[in-house]
Amino acid sequence: MIARMGTDIRYGLATKVDFSSYPHKVWIDDEKIIEAGAVIISTGAQSLMLGLEAEERLIGHGVSTCATCDGFFFRGKEIAVVGGGDSAIEEANFLTKFASKVTLIHRRDSLRASKIMQDRALNNPKIEMLWNTAVTEIVGKDQLESISLQNTVTAERSSLAVAGLFIAIGHRPNTDVFKGVIDMEDSGYLITRPDSTYTNIEGVFACGDVKDHVYRQAITAAGSGCMAAIDTERWLEHQH
Repeated sequence: MIARMGTDIRYGLATKVDFSSYPHKVWIDDEKIIEAGAVIISTGAQSLMLGLEAEERLIGHGVSTCATCDGFFFRGKEIAVVGGGDSAIEEANFLTKFASKVTLIHRRDSLRASKIMQDRALNNPKIEMLWNTAVTEIVGKDQLESISLQNTVTAERSSLAVAGLFIAIGHRPNTDVFKGVIDMEDSGYLITRPDSTYTNIEGVFACGDVKDHVYRQAITAAGSGCMAAIDTERWLEHQH
């Protein structure tokens, strides 16, 4: 569809940018330079993972990083959530709408989440806390069957049979190439003007999860992309 609209599609990794002069420049694979009147940054963010062998293989087969996306598929089943921040607590509470039981696994003896979020989890009868515990293995060939656990204090090992494992230990925006160029938060998310996709550089726009650490949904990213396209078109018309 994009190609039929006359789009010139280039494949490669953006490894360097120069937005200090006009036209803007983007290096692809450290060698090819693309010059552009305007640039839309939509490099997204990636979920932080546990680094376990079966993790990537079982994504979509019992392992997930998005409760909003996949929670419905675990109606009436026992599942686990890994993490101790606001995101993990929010996911655990949300998943109790579907699951019969949610085990919240945290490698420390206290949560990092805000007190109000902690109170919601600790007072939810469907949530069981598993303190000082780390997930050491994800078990299953074609579908998640169980997870192996280890107590971080006593080193005691155990196994937990679950139908789903939701990993909620954070996200990392793909913004390394823009450091020192585009204004960003300490966490790496790009900063745009209120109610727009304008960055601090004229003619450079940002949309989707690269600037959104709240909603992080495909539909909100698509809407943000539409905003960036409109902002870009209006900016270019104003320039020429």
